[in-house]
Amino acid sequence: MRLCYRPLERCLGRRSGDGLLWHTELKPHASGDFSMAVVQANSSLEDQSQVLTSPSATYVGVYDGHGGPEAARFVNRYLFPYLHKFQKEQGCLSSEVIKRAFGATEEDFIRLVKQSLPLMPKIASVGSCCLVGAISGSELYVANLGDSRAVLGRRGYDGERSKVVAERLSTDHNVSCEKVRKEVESLHPDDSSIVVYCRGVWRVKGIIQVSRSIGDAYLKSPELNRDHVYQQYGNPLHLKRAVLSAEPSIVTRKIRPHDLFVIFASDGLWEHLSDEAAVEIVFKSPRSGIAKRLVGAALKEASKKREMRYKDIKKIEKGIRRHFHDDITVIVIYLDHQKNSFQSKGTIGCISPPVDISSYHSDGVADEPSG
Repeated sequence: MRLCYRPLERCLGRRSGDGLLWHTELKPHASGDFSMAVVQANSSLEDQSQVLTSPSATYVGVYDGHGGPEAARFVNRYLFPYLHKFQKEQGCLSSEVIKRAFGATEEDFIRLVKQSLPLMPKIASVGSCCLVGAISGSELYVANLGDSRAVLGRRGYDGERSKVVAERLSTDHNVSCEKVRKEVESLHPDDSSIVVYCRGVWRVKGIIQVSRSIGDAYLKSPELNRDHVYQQYGNPLHLKRAVLSAEPSIVTRKIRPHDLFVIFASDGLWEHLSDEAAVEIVFKSPRSGIAKRLVGAALKEASKKREMRYKDIKKIEKGIRRHFHDDITVIVIYLDHQKNSFQSKGTIGCISPPVDISSYHSDGVADEPSG
């Protein structure tokens, strides 16, 4: 069965000179075109992503896992079905629908963690950032947990110096930001070590930089830290309450004539490119393969920091590659305000990169695509 999927994957995504890179050139959605690209750095790809297109709406998901790929893969499989279910129940898309979908996905994953603990105690420390975009009619929704980011590119208004302006639509839930640190501290006034500066960065309990996620059960469930199985696996914390949240930040915005595109990306991109630099690249470049171009720009910056040649960083194998850059996922959604050609086709489809890029590029059996 898996072998049957390879022609479909080849249709949806193309190989490149980098054996750890997967990308699509350009695909249609209800409001324009979109492009995707993923480059793997970890031994197991911890970034997962998807784009669901229909005549009436477009959904985007970027899930940046940590501690392992399990949480990101879980979200990639279950979040959109929950969105569809709750939207159908309510009759329309809304912030409440999105919040419920996040909550249901979190509850299911935490339940899975508790069931899996005896055989796989490591899963208690697996989590994922979660960034979702939804376009329904002229309404744009952006919801996120963690530090993946959505950035709008729009034409400059009269009086603005630049022809294109970067407007961040998501909130970075990362305690490297002073505002986020203060938010976390205010929620835990009785815990002087809730945010600790260690190994050159700020971390919640000296462990993790993000303050919101799906998973990370050991930082959310005090009773789990007391479980004898988990105590044998790791260093249990004495928690009075959860120190991480799964409550998403949600922004709703009317799409305006000046709005050109939205870049959805994991923090692997933003570690090397500013919002403004990324928007400028998209604005000035051809559409086809634009997500791959952004990934390439980030890899060039990563190679400069290590005083390497760009072509050499592409030769480094997975796992070792993580010392040079993170997994990077980029999805660029163009906003053309021209829907008729797509709507008339009545097509519905979901594109998700391979679960593991290196497996897809190998001569062995490819992972099956999602959708």
